[in-house]
Amino acid sequence: MTKQDTAEILMAQPRGFCAGVDRAINIVNEALTRFGAPIYVRHEIVHNAYVVNELREKGAVFVDELHEVPAGGIVVFSAHGVSQAVRLEAQERGLQVYDATCPLVTKVHLEVVKMAKDGFTILMIGHAGHPEVEGTMGQIEAGLHLIEKVADIAKLPFAENEKMAFVTQTTLSVDETKEIVDALITKFPQIVRPRKQDICYATQNRQDAVKFMAPQVEVVIVVGSKASSNSNRLRELAEKLGVPAYMVDAPEQLQAEWFVGKKRVGLTAGASAPESLAQAIVAKIQEFGPRNIRSLEGVVEDVTFSLPKSLVN
Repeated sequence: MTKQDTAEILMAQPRGFCAGVDRAINIVNEALTRFGAPIYVRHEIVHNAYVVNELREKGAVFVDELHEVPAGGIVVFSAHGVSQAVRLEAQERGLQVYDATCPLVTKVHLEVVKMAKDGFTILMIGHAGHPEVEGTMGQIEAGLHLIEKVADIAKLPFAENEKMAFVTQTTLSVDETKEIVDALITKFPQIVRPRKQDICYATQNRQDAVKFMAPQVEVVIVVGSKASSNSNRLRELAEKLGVPAYMVDAPEQLQAEWFVGKKRVGLTAGASAPESLAQAIVAKIQEFGPRNIRSLEGVVEDVTFSLPKSLVN
């Protein structure tokens, strides 16, 4: 059998956990080790069911709002960040807070605050209802407007010379964001963009890896949960490149018919999906028929974010 005929699983590089997700999970684990259960976490620490269930088994309690945390309780803010109102509520209730907000999300928060102080009307490119968007828009009391798609720009009631700036959700599609940014600049030529691109390095690296992998395979499996924005973008990107793509967050979600007649399967994982889950899904794919595993070339990430000093001292 030639290499061209060999059934393979091609593994995208990079894939899986980013530094921000790794840090957030480590914060919850460190809090559980130091203080014992229960440790409360506002919203899912990251958008992955496997990770959340694993932490829940260790004693983490996930809540939607802070009023569910008993007085004096220990609470971790998720990697997506929170509004200033949530921070104030935690302070007023005397909760012991450990902040797992991704440093790259914090960067966007600081940009918003500075832009507001400088008198800008601020637009945010993102998805309504996503915790990161809610947290970012909650950094200032007013003057921040959400843009989800190009069509939203025509509805903005601002003059061409309005003092405007924009930021973006960190987990969006690079291509999707470019289309909106180009439309914004066309309508508002003087609009100020972030000093550095807000889309995080890990999101971009994983999208670039899918672009490299997709032409080499006949089907793409994305390891990720439905709530994960960056995982959804990977699936959409593969489909846009003409390759059928499916997103799963458990091996039993795989369907044998996806692989019938397919010599090469591509596999990637969203930034909130652990490598252990990716490997379990690879093993399940191999049950449908023997396949060699081949890792593709790609960026090797060496970014790390330190834990809060208050948790490690």
